[in-house]
This record gives sequence, C-alpha cells and structure tokens, in this order.
Amino acid sequence: MARSVIVTGGFGVLGQAVAEAFAAQGYKVARIDFAASPAKAIDGSLDIGGVDLTNADATSAALDKVRAGHGGIDVLVNVAGGFTWETLEGGSLDAWGRMHAMNVTTNATITKLALPDLKAAGEGRIVNIGAGGAVKAAMGMGAYAASKSGVHRLTEALAEELAGDGVTVNAVLPSIIDTPTNRADMPDADTSQWVQPAAIGDVILFLASPAARAVTGALIPVTRGG
Repeated sequence: MARSVIVTGGFGVLGQAVAEAFAAQGYKVARIDFAASPAKAIDGSLDIGGVDLTNADATSAALDKVRAGHGGIDVLVNVAGGFTWETLEGGSLDAWGRMHAMNVTTNATITKLALPDLKAAGEGRIVNIGAGGAVKAAMGMGAYAASKSGVHRLTEALAEELAGDGVTVNAVLPSIIDTPTNRADMPDADTSQWVQPAAIGDVILFLASPAARAVTGALIPVTRGG
C-alpha cells in the first residue's frame, strides 16, 4: 500500500521538487500551501491552497482533507517558511516575530495536529527544513537564523519526545539553494556549488525511508551542488 506524505510549502520551488521526488517513488502526495494554487501541477497530487499554517483550525481542516483523500499520514515534510535579510539597526523588530511565525509556528502547528496519524502509521517520519545559516549567523541573518535555530531545537526535542513511538524526526540544513529568487537576489554570486532542490529532495526521501529507521534527532548539512 502506498504511503502518504504531506509537503507543506509544496507550491514553492523546494516544495515542488520534494513533492515530485515522493511522487516518483509512488507515494500519495498532498501539498499544503499558503498560496492559492501551485505554479506547476503534479499528477495525482492533492493540492490544498490558501492555508495559514499558524492557524490551528485552518490546519486541522487541511489535515482532514488529506485523511479523507489518502487514508492517513505517514510522512510530514515541513518546507513552509520564509526568509528575510535585514540588520538589527536598519531593519524592523517585526521581522523577528514574522520569521518565528513563518518558520517555527507553522511547523509546530501542523506537526502537533498530525502526530496522532504519524504515531498510528507505525513508521512515521517527520523531516524539517533547517538552515546552514542558522549554525552561525552572518550579518543581516539574525531574525531568520534565530527562527531556523528554533526549528533545529524543535527537531531535537521532538525526536526525544517520540523516541518510543516509532516516529523519527530529522532536519536537513541546506546552504544556499539554487532558486530563481536567490539568483535574482545575488546576480554576481558563484552558483556552482549552490544546492539543487532535487538533491535536497533525495536526502529527504532517504530520511523518510525504512533505511533511515535508526536516524532521529539529526541535523544534516546539505551543502554541495547536486
């Protein structure tokens, strides 16, 4: 029986690549996103747009649609999030709350509400998107790095919490991802070793597989081309 995966932020560049990787392996794929609709369709994907993942009621309603359509939830991949670059002196204090909401609260909300399904799955998997830039924050990265550090700590704490429940919890920590937005923001950068979204998808596929059953609480750097 095909396993069921949810990819949050599944309409974006990285979410699209992750969802496509799972679909290619025969998973039942559901994409949940704040955007209304995806830019690119995936055959067989259950796409649920317009969802504010910081809102528990909206998130619960989306999960009900996945349960109805796919019969359960085996894997949750938390791609949804946001980024900002601004210094403390020149930036807005609102950025700190906004980054926490987009990167931590979205993750915690859907993960908490999906836990009964993931525990019932027997080999449930949670994979989060952390950030290499949160290990040591560069200038202008304070608010973003603080929020992604929160994702790292959530990953570690939840892995211990679920140690006896057959659910693994891990995070991948990409360096700069090769996306159109990043290329536009950094037009003079050397992109040769930027990480390809599909390469991140491959690592996430491994973490969701039976082969990764002994890996939990790991923060895995993903930093080389691909």
